[in-house]
Amino acid sequence: MNYFELFDIPVSLTIDKTKLAKKYFELQKKYHPDFFTQNNEAEQDEALEKSSAINKALKIFQNKDSTIKYVLQLKGLLEEEEKYQLPPDFLMEVMELNEQLSADSATAIEVFEKEIYTEVSSIIDGYNDTSTTTADLLKVKEYYFKKKYLQRILDRLDD
Repeated sequence: MNYFELFDIPVSLTIDKTKLAKKYFELQKKYHPDFFTQNNEAEQDEALEKSSAINKALKIFQNKDSTIKYVLQLKGLLEEEEKYQLPPDFLMEVMELNEQLSADSATAIEVFEKEIYTEVSSIIDGYNDTSTTTADLLKVKEYYFKKKYLQRILDRLDD
């Protein structure tokens, strides 16, 4: 059972936070281990397992990048610790930004990040599990890795 099935929500790249919170509390009321203290050991273990999965799912669904990563993994388009080859033109632009790191760099990187998001925003916002193509998801995958790359630079700025 994947996390979308667990939460009984459609597979999506964007999750409605209000519905997510409501469903999370509903599931925790149903599966929280404290409610199973009088049950047998197998039922207690199952409740603990479900509660743990619910918490992991919530953590993923609360973060847009984690949700994108999770969907790409569900679709078999992304592997854990995958070494993704970013386009050379993107790497050149980032290299220029990297060479000029300054206080204004964070703003420039955020602008750049918005530009790359614009290229996939219609796919992410309009995702439909039955009609979104693999080609569209591969564009989202490239966006995911570009954003991850830019985030590493931003993290270095904070150090």
